[in-house]
Amino acid sequence: MTDVPVIEMVRPMPGFPERRRFALVQLDDDGVLCSMTSLDEPDLRFLVAPPGRFFPDYAPEVEDDVLSDLAIESSDDVLLLVVLNAAGGSLATTTANLAAPVLVNPATRRGGQIVLDAPGLPVAAPLLG
Repeated sequence: MTDVPVIEMVRPMPGFPERRRFALVQLDDDGVLCSMTSLDEPDLRFLVAPPGRFFPDYAPEVEDDVLSDLAIESSDDVLLLVVLNAAGGSLATTTANLAAPVLVNPATRRGGQIVLDAPGLPVAAPLLG
């Protein structure tokens, strides 16, 4: 995973419009689990992961205005993450929000959580299925 110390959320997390600066911290050696922690409110953290290991066919379509906001010109310019819900505390009960991924441009450190207009994408897809 690319090292992205501070992310400026130009498209904030829904429900947290004032929280725009997050640190992305790798939680394991494989880069599978990361924490996005608000620099303005350290108790506000999101568990995130690149979806490839769990959802290899996941390739959300993103609108051009989003790509422009994040200065993304190609798929090489983006770090795609999904927000995890670890309710229950085990991998077996952890779900991923596929309807609203987080996109980050590692070069510009601009990011955003994008609510997709794609019916059928679950907000709580089991990681292990």
